[in-house]
Amino acid sequence: MKKLLLSVLMLAVFASCNDNDTINNPDTDINYSRLPQEFPFTKLATINGVDVINGGFGSGAAAHPTRKGEFYVITDRGPNTDYLNGKKFLTPNFTPTIMHFKINAEGNVEVIKYIKLKNPGGQPITGLPNPVGMGSTGEIPYDAAGNVLGTDKYGLDSESIVAAPDGTFWVSDEYGPHIVHYSADGIELERISPVGVNTGPRKLPAVLAKRRANRGMEGLCMTPDGKTLVGTMQSMMFVPTKALATNTTLTRIVTFDVNTGQTRQFLYKQDGGASDSVCDITALSSTEFLVIERDGNFGSQGGIKKVYRISLANATDVNGTDINAVNGKEINGKALEQCSWDEITNAGIKPVSKTLAVDLVKKLGYEHDKFEGIVYLGNNKLAVFNDDDFGVVDDGNGNPKTKILPKTGKVDKGTMYVVDIQ
Repeated sequence: MKKLLLSVLMLAVFASCNDNDTINNPDTDINYSRLPQEFPFTKLATINGVDVINGGFGSGAAAHPTRKGEFYVITDRGPNTDYLNGKKFLTPNFTPTIMHFKINAEGNVEVIKYIKLKNPGGQPITGLPNPVGMGSTGEIPYDAAGNVLGTDKYGLDSESIVAAPDGTFWVSDEYGPHIVHYSADGIELERISPVGVNTGPRKLPAVLAKRRANRGMEGLCMTPDGKTLVGTMQSMMFVPTKALATNTTLTRIVTFDVNTGQTRQFLYKQDGGASDSVCDITALSSTEFLVIERDGNFGSQGGIKKVYRISLANATDVNGTDINAVNGKEINGKALEQCSWDEITNAGIKPVSKTLAVDLVKKLGYEHDKFEGIVYLGNNKLAVFNDDDFGVVDDGNGNPKTKILPKTGKVDKGTMYVVDIQ
């Protein structure tokens, strides 16, 4: 087996569910004594003299549902930079990939396998945008030289992963937004998208199609009973339009009943504005969860990297009576994103409750900018992961440059930390 060393602190591991659907009883027999260490990666490509690392693991994370000490991390759509009205895809044939690993007896990370995501026919997909009518964000894909590329009807900008008890995976993305069900081998079984997006019969509320480009369904988890998927939209959506959406701290949580396809929606009030992100989510019970809130700055440059405990128990379902409504539920003829929080409160709508669980910058001196994956380990221990962007960022002209952590001067690489939470 190929072995990798990963950042690991003393911790307790993913726990099983008790009769109250609460994750607890962490496994203390596994050796977690090693100090934090980075994922070591090979080189994926060299673009314009800049090395792109074979990384990206950490856009989302999940624990194995039954085998303690085993985890899954997933990449996003691949290394890219901003360019004109879209993105340069530096390695256009890159396939979004799941890495399955365990903490071995020595306390090191041991890679079990890599699982490339595939279309229903078993061919590897890409991270290229979807065509119009199938989840398009309007982004134009280019190669590293600036040539226009095609689209991929099965393409995915994967951002979160759920490892289901039956061995399959559920993955959310930022295109459609889609929730895609994959087999244990990574073959697409079902694609669930908003009403009006032509992918399949079971649907998400139509309003979710008004997500902003690169700010779709950033987080996804499953309740401990295995019945419900819970997804977080990254930030404010453009409902009814970009010009008219004024509540910059309002974003949405959507639930999807795996068996019936029934959906619900809840409002989430961010601390920051429209440029901040609600990222991954992990379940504590059937109604309580942990979620990430972050900005785009590095930790040493004033970055905000926080985790909140939230509860849906007393929050108002704002799904409305018609999931076909393109603007969703309204208040006095206005979309929720057009309303102030006072207007929302006066209409009798309660957002989810939230309390701070941990501030990673204060607690760990967390340095990374993209804090995007969390796994609850039980016993108030949390594993956290960063998205390293394959070691590259935009140089401001649509070309890659090496992504350097300002505090250490080192290339950013995927890292796993463990932290105590309140």
